[in-house]
Amino acid sequence: MNQSFYIGAVGAQQQLQRLNIHGDNIANVNTNGFKANRSHFAALIYQDHRGVEEDLPMGVGASLLMTSTDFSQGGPADTGRTLDYYIDGDGFFGVVDLVTGEVTFTRNGAFYKSELVRESGEVDEEGEPIMESVYCLGDGTGRFVLSQQGGLIEVDDTSEALPIGVFDYSNYNGMEQVLDTGYLPVDKNGDLWLGTGKPVQGYLERSNADLAEELTKVIESQRAYGMALKMVQTSDEIETTINNLRN
Repeated sequence: MNQSFYIGAVGAQQQLQRLNIHGDNIANVNTNGFKANRSHFAALIYQDHRGVEEDLPMGVGASLLMTSTDFSQGGPADTGRTLDYYIDGDGFFGVVDLVTGEVTFTRNGAFYKSELVRESGEVDEEGEPIMESVYCLGDGTGRFVLSQQGGLIEVDDTSEALPIGVFDYSNYNGMEQVLDTGYLPVDKNGDLWLGTGKPVQGYLERSNADLAEELTKVIESQRAYGMALKMVQTSDEIETTINNLRN
């Protein structure tokens, strides 16, 4: 079949993926601490062995090579809430799942008082550990916020600023996104260290997704998708005409 048919089919498929990326950015334009994703395309023809799917010819069209995350800082939003925190500068808050031990990094500083039941260090008459209930700073999803020393942060009724830790990596390339505003590090991010950013009480970081820019990208993708489908349609019409001439 005419190669233009495959070029159009691959282009339409890849533009749908691009639409999903920018649609997710638009959906999170009001999500605190959200970082927008960017799409990057590459031509497949420069390497004949590359392709989108096994059933399609290699080296045909262009594909969505990768997505990257824009970690630029969003603007501060004044909430006046004592458990809200904004990082002025680089770095992330660290939140730990005490069941799995997994630490997730986020710029979303909307925190809450979360109850934690733990052993008190004492035992009863039967030698069983006595449990106690304390309130620690959490993110509202069952995870607890880490302090500057890497421990949990107990919360009382005062409005004083808490010793929240800010952590950072040498680069953010390839960090795995989880739960919209959370990120897990990979090997190439380097070693973890204390961040230079300062936690500011009573503020949250707005999403860095620009609605006008994202809508522009969506329109671009829709136009490109339409042009790709037109190419498929035209190629099909050419093949039909050729077949009719043969008959």
